[in-house]
Amino acid sequence: MKALRSEVWIFLITTVFLVLVTPAYWFVTDASDEGGDWTGTSALVMTTLLAAMVTWYLGFQARKLDERPEDRKDGEIVDGAGELGFFPPYSWWPLWNSLVFGVLVLGVIFGWWLFMIGCAFGILTLSGWVFEYYRGVHAH
Repeated sequence: MKALRSEVWIFLITTVFLVLVTPAYWFVTDASDEGGDWTGTSALVMTTLLAAMVTWYLGFQARKLDERPEDRKDGEIVDGAGELGFFPPYSWWPLWNSLVFGVLVLGVIFGWWLFMIGCAFGILTLSGWVFEYYRGVHAH
């Protein structure tokens, strides 16, 4: 089995810490009684589950990837040079989508007619954002 990556170790240690702290917090705040702190205990349980989920995902992905230069003790910066991927250029579509979302929220407040107008514009702006690399300057 491959050695675990550093990010997996970080989340694994965090998960173990939270597994130990959560019951201790429950006992210290006496959450078993009616006046206890159920909110903090619930938040710690959810945080533990979230950390465990991220640990599992990163560990699952680490097994599928080849060794990275940053995981080796003798790795150099130059070993990681090369193509890193596609980074999209500027886009105005997120602005228009957020404005349409504002219209949708205001439509729920002021009237469903405004919400329906927002839905129509939402279809237009979301389609523009999804298909922006199929036409125009940045077409592939």
